[in-house]
Amino acid sequence: MRALSIAATGMDAQQTRVEVISNNIANMNTTAFSARRAEFADLHYQVVKASGASSAATGEMVPEGVQLGLGVRAASITMDMTQGALTETGGDLDVAIEGPGYIEILLPSGESVYTRDGSLKRTAEGVIVNADGFPVQGNITIPQDARRIAINPEGEVSVFFDNNPAGQLIGTIGIVSFVNAKGLEPLGGNLFRETEASGVPLPGLAGQEGRGTFRQGYLEGSNVDVVEQIAQLIEAQRGYELNSRVITAADQMMAATTQIR
Repeated sequence: MRALSIAATGMDAQQTRVEVISNNIANMNTTAFSARRAEFADLHYQVVKASGASSAATGEMVPEGVQLGLGVRAASITMDMTQGALTETGGDLDVAIEGPGYIEILLPSGESVYTRDGSLKRTAEGVIVNADGFPVQGNITIPQDARRIAINPEGEVSVFFDNNPAGQLIGTIGIVSFVNAKGLEPLGGNLFRETEASGVPLPGLAGQEGRGTFRQGYLEGSNVDVVEQIAQLIEAQRGYELNSRVITAADQMMAATTQIR
């Protein structure tokens, strides 16, 4: 009976959906986290009678035919690229990106990865790094005797000294854009890697060619809507239960068939 295997694919799909929702809720307070959404597609159809075929009884054309669906499959898990709300922190190395774009981070292997998490730090040597200690592209180093740091919307980093109130420009944090940011590969730690689907990174200056700008002293929050996630969780739970009832009903129908004498 096809219903058993069809309902099993439905249960598996709803389980995948619950896993995606649980990850969203777990990251509701993660800086710059983008909520994910599971998307599904129907499986192949078993054609019993093709549309447009001739009827054996009358020779007339069959208008619709008979195609039996075989269930559902996960098609993709897509990111919601809506910007999260900005929260003021007052940190001189906290920067939020207002608009599209990513900060480029260099791994110890020399590979470039990308993030929207602007909670930057500095090492004992003054190098600006991310929370995991990986340097921001450009190797911007803050002098030890700097008293204040300023990052303008264009990403220019200036430092101020006791004897130089005008400040000194020490580097610029660029913004990298992608043709298809949804195609980036998540690595964990709020980092992403380019893929063939995302296209090559397009580095540039903040505020130019559609890139976002920086806002010092703020961090971008997660864009997870908890109320919406709970509603989807309840819906997925109901879908799982309905598919399990289909299996129970199909099993009872098969049992009744075997009892026929």
